[in-house]
Amino acid sequence: MTELPTPRGKLTPNRPLGDLTWLRVGGPADWLFQPADIDDLAAFLAELPSEMNVFPMGVGSNLIVRDGGIRAVVIRMGRGFNGIEVRGNRVTAGVAALDAHVARKAAEQGVDLTFLRTIPGAIGGAVRMNAGCYGHYVADVFAEATAVTRQGKIVTLTADDLDFQYRQTNLPEGWVIVEATFEGPSGDPQKLADHMQAQLQKRDETQPTKDRTAGSTFRNPAGFSSTGKSDDTHDLKAWKVIDDAGMRGAQIGGAQMSPKHSNFLVNTGGATAHDLESLGEEVRKKVFQDSGIELQWEIMRVGEPAPEKT
Repeated sequence: MTELPTPRGKLTPNRPLGDLTWLRVGGPADWLFQPADIDDLAAFLAELPSEMNVFPMGVGSNLIVRDGGIRAVVIRMGRGFNGIEVRGNRVTAGVAALDAHVARKAAEQGVDLTFLRTIPGAIGGAVRMNAGCYGHYVADVFAEATAVTRQGKIVTLTADDLDFQYRQTNLPEGWVIVEATFEGPSGDPQKLADHMQAQLQKRDETQPTKDRTAGSTFRNPAGFSSTGKSDDTHDLKAWKVIDDAGMRGAQIGGAQMSPKHSNFLVNTGGATAHDLESLGEEVRKKVFQDSGIELQWEIMRVGEPAPEKT
């Protein structure tokens, strides 16, 4: 096995990843690295042999790790990368800070980042995927981010560098975002708190928040998220085309398309990554047969399938 640098943080070989993802599936990473701080991360990447792949992982809220695991160093930031600081209308958050915590802390200081309140996961993934809901996106409030390159250099990223698009950005391979700064409009703290409470209530009424899911499974074919407004159209929403194809509640093994919201893939208990991905692909096939629409995965799928049994 390739020799790795010795960091100050924690480096674990052959670490199963299932317990680190919201869907609770996935094989082992060759290595799991939990850096102590940004300097530890930069030094580690600078010394890491160039042939070693790097995969930055957040809280695993939007991720299927395949059953065979990942042939890479998986980098997972925790304590030391979850700080939140508010200065005027600017909010700077570490990548491990949960979206909901950032929204709440900002609101307390009169900054409106309320759309983040109902988005599962942490800030790193929110930036990487240009997360959004109710017609608002990270791109709308993004000021800048700090990242570490695959060669261990610390750089500042602008919106132009990331090239925000619907549910994606263009971050170079192996680069690791460590913090991001947002600039939100001013708002009354109590009104912002009330607005977030209303959002949560609406989400809980329409989404399977008590189930083991990874948020929305497929991107909306319309190319934008739900606005939450009365004039919102549903014709090109992922849940609508899945319903029209008769796949609400469909199951393979322990995987199911939620009966409550058909664009949510659920581990009902004992599902493998193969079950979940197979069901997703079956949904894509049925939707294409029914409407000619080719659904695109929103959940990131990484790693290798389980080895064939002999």
